[in-house]
Amino acid sequence: MNPNFWFAFFALDRSCVFFFLFRSFLSFFSLCSPHTRLHISTLALPLLSPTSLCIYFIMATKKPNILYIMADQMAAPLLSIHDKNSPIKTPNLDRLAEAGVVFDSAYCNAPLCAPSRFVMVSGQLPSKIGAYDNAADLPADTPTYAHYLRREGYHTALAGKMHFCGPDQLHGYEQRLTSDIYPGDYGWSVNWDEPEIRADWYHNMSSVMEAGPVVRTNQLDFDEEVIYKSTQYLYDHVRQRNEQPFCLTVSMTHPHDPYAMTKEFWDLYNDVEIPLPKNGAIPHDQQDAHSQRVLKCIDLFNKEMPDDRIRAARRAYYAACTYVDTNIGKLLKVLDNTGLADDTIIVFTGDHGDMLGERGLWYKMTWFENSARVPFLVHAPKHFAPKRVSENVSTMDLLPTFAELAGAKLISELPLDGVSLVPYLTGGEGLRTDTVYGEYMGEGTQAPLMMIRRGRWKFITSAIDPPMLFDLVNDPEEQVNLAAGLSVKPTAIPGKSGLSSVNLPTPNDTPRASPIPQRASATDYPFPSPTPPRTPSPAKLPPALPNTTDPAKILAFFIEETNDRWDLEKIRQDVLRSQRRRRLVYSALIQGTPSIWDYEPRVDPSTQYVRNQGKGALDDVELISRWPRVLQQAANANGVPT
Repeated sequence: MNPNFWFAFFALDRSCVFFFLFRSFLSFFSLCSPHTRLHISTLALPLLSPTSLCIYFIMATKKPNILYIMADQMAAPLLSIHDKNSPIKTPNLDRLAEAGVVFDSAYCNAPLCAPSRFVMVSGQLPSKIGAYDNAADLPADTPTYAHYLRREGYHTALAGKMHFCGPDQLHGYEQRLTSDIYPGDYGWSVNWDEPEIRADWYHNMSSVMEAGPVVRTNQLDFDEEVIYKSTQYLYDHVRQRNEQPFCLTVSMTHPHDPYAMTKEFWDLYNDVEIPLPKNGAIPHDQQDAHSQRVLKCIDLFNKEMPDDRIRAARRAYYAACTYVDTNIGKLLKVLDNTGLADDTIIVFTGDHGDMLGERGLWYKMTWFENSARVPFLVHAPKHFAPKRVSENVSTMDLLPTFAELAGAKLISELPLDGVSLVPYLTGGEGLRTDTVYGEYMGEGTQAPLMMIRRGRWKFITSAIDPPMLFDLVNDPEEQVNLAAGLSVKPTAIPGKSGLSSVNLPTPNDTPRASPIPQRASATDYPFPSPTPPRTPSPAKLPPALPNTTDPAKILAFFIEETNDRWDLEKIRQDVLRSQRRRRLVYSALIQGTPSIWDYEPRVDPSTQYVRNQGKGALDDVELISRWPRVLQQAANANGVPT
């Protein structure tokens, strides 16, 4: 290449007449191979002004981009990345998994949309942050991974569903590209004061009975906007702020019910034998106590689903998974076309799974594998060698993982329950707990339902139900409750809460209500405290399992750990107070002029496309909007590889 090209270019930079060309050069430079960058640096560095030198060194130490893709209600055990015999077609996920780090035993920490998402953005368990149900309010002063990365200079953006409720609809994201698909108010609060009443917003079986192909749905409208806005974000980023790292969260609502998908994807399964659930429906009077409550919650108790409707629902679900995979392919294509792929770490996971008829259960809300296990992979082949990780991890680990990947220092005095997964990614030293803690206080419960997953064991307990213990090595389908018939020391004695049942106003034509989680007192949570009460400490390993497979000893061990870790009655009282506050607040805010918290993305049309004011000359606008830039094309024409 002719060196005079660079001399002429930097003369323009020195005169500051065409500074935007230097931004084009930086964008081009970021796409070059290391060898080419060194060649350019040798020619160009002596010619740079001090300001340009500063920008150059920022570019040279640029942090990796993070593209975090989420699916909703995608059950890990059903996917081909975890089951080679799966009939679900996900070629893009398969490709990412082949070159990525795949966590084969990843779990959510709450099997319900909003609580799970609040945990994954904050790294804290639900009872710590008031993430009780789908109308809970994540306190605005709760640090999220978006806060940590934004402090490190990242542009943080969210497209799609996050289920934030309350006035703060950003929680650290600098930009939201879409509204949410579900309400931002307190209307979907669970009501333990009236446990026998089915709210009109609860799941029912219409999603199964009406499953099939469609032309359009509310969910398709939403995800089409999510993917369009996400791809446009990537195009805008590479053209406008390519020197700044980004963390883009793309959160689709599929394959969440209703089980309906366009004919294009439905027909992909014309020649596929859609299997019925591996484990058929259990007689309802033989189901565990919590599953019976869930069956009543979804209006299925003492009812049966016809096989043809089960198959139709599963086929639509498979088709929706393929739809999600196709959208992932669109994002990957934009990364490749814009030259962002090599500098972007891709993370894929979900908020929870879907029972999809296993054990006769549907949707989520339980700790069984189809409901609680989520897909989880990290794709960055230039940084991490492909591997499979068998140890237990959870989406609560995302915040410390993202922080470490971005070089962000965690504030040790602030509570944090998750642990970084970087040691699994790199194979280096670091804490590996092989443990997942879960808490569920949403619909279908009347008291906190806790879960501990460690090693081969899964332990599920509630103060009002008999415990369950499963050996997932010998019994991956969870067919044998090893705790059944054993003498059990109670995990907690439900005492009198001191809270009388109060029938607060709940309008008949609206869902029941919900508010800001109760603030703990200073005596409950001394600050600073590296080990908050009732939660695991990231600074030390959890208790070691006893060296035995004797169910009685394992059960006794988990019961003792439960009593040490959680005050179940205290949590129950916190939940009740939160529910009552939110019902009161909601019933007031819908009177008169309603208070609307649903997020409205702001678009300034004066900054779009071609305008006479504030956008510069027409040729400049077209040059800046073009990708690849003319400068990059000129470099390619002169033989400089990119």
